Amino acid sequence: MPTIQPIQSVKLKDITSKIGSGATPRGGKNSYITEGIALIRSLNVYDFSFAYEGLAFIDEKQASQLENVLVERDDILLNITGASVCRCCLVPQNVLPARVNQHVSIVRIKPRAADARYVLYAINSPYNKRRLLAIAQGGATREALTKEKIENFEIPTPPLPTQEKIAAILSAYDDLIENNLRRIEILEEMAQTIYREWFVKFRFPGYQKVKMVDSPMGKIPEGWKVISLDEIMDFQGGAQPPRAEWSDEPAIGFIRMIQIRDYQSDNYVCYVKDSDKLRKCVRQDIMIARYGASVARICWGLEGAYNVALVKVIPLKTHYREYFRTYLQSETFQALLIGMSGRTAQAGFNKSNLKSIPLPFPVDDLIMDKYQNLVEPLRLLELTLQEKNRTLRQTRDLLLPKLISGELDVSELDISIPEANA
Repeated sequence: MPTIQPIQSVKLKDITSKIGSGATPRGGKNSYITEGIALIRSLNVYDFSFAYEGLAFIDEKQASQLENVLVERDDILLNITGASVCRCCLVPQNVLPARVNQHVSIVRIKPRAADARYVLYAINSPYNKRRLLAIAQGGATREALTKEKIENFEIPTPPLPTQEKIAAILSAYDDLIENNLRRIEILEEMAQTIYREWFVKFRFPGYQKVKMVDSPMGKIPEGWKVISLDEIMDFQGGAQPPRAEWSDEPAIGFIRMIQIRDYQSDNYVCYVKDSDKLRKCVRQDIMIARYGASVARICWGLEGAYNVALVKVIPLKTHYREYFRTYLQSETFQALLIGMSGRTAQAGFNKSNLKSIPLPFPVDDLIMDKYQNLVEPLRLLELTLQEKNRTLRQTRDLLLPKLISGELDVSELDISIPEANA
């Protein structure tokens, strides 16, 4: 077998023009506005991908006070504190201009010193990510990366043309993943549009022949009634298995609240042994985040055992499932549940909250059957796209360490490099 040639390593400070974090504007969350200059926080930064949900905005005056942490194209965003420490991604162009707060560091690569996308993949490779996490956790009471630690972190750096080829190979997978996520968003919006037409505007099939009558919630179609949410659904909380039931080998994936995003349930933090104490979900089950800053967030496509911070929705009739999948993501439900539970570390809700959530609901099951039959194909396509993304991520993650280590040599391959990175 051919011998793998060692690849030279360099410290990040030798290939960067900037490494630095920002600050929270005076006034904290109260100073955020609905539109303006984006303020990127740690909740927006995931490995390989950027989360738009929760993106904050500040005005020009506040942004000018953070001019030293102006985010530029191709900057790497690296979380430096807390539970999400060491997560990193490339800033998307559509959030620029932007700033970062004190929990996120900008890592800016010097032109022609290295390829920014390659550096991102090198940091996120399993071996280097373990090293970085060990540095963040070493000797401190709180997980954190200092500027000095980042500057002195070493990554392998093959010649620039090879870096560009490695980045081109791996980013092809991420581009496909991003495209599938956009398709999922379109399917979701289609389901939401149908929901609003049928259950908010009451323009369901045959509505022209149904008269509107008074109710505690205003005018509703005749044959509908106002009910409380607990009359048509229940939910099952998760469980926290004792440490003795955790597994060092892949067994049953243990799902935590952090995984209710982008359907990445394959990224398990740990595994647990099978036992009667576990609460399990399958990909079609609807899950809700029960506590913390993510309270009321909805997801499906998860499979495994889930912890106490999550609950599984149980429709009292099976043909209510697609209705719930859409209703629970509606602005109406989200506002009600978040208002009841708040968005603090101690925030949460329980079954009694369901009794206080009213909604107009058709007595005739025929409407629910029609909605289920119309929307279910959209959901099945979503699940298919999620599954494709899992396969793409798994393939990328198998290739990543082999490419970064040089085990797979691509230096002689004829690979087209995008102009922006050439």
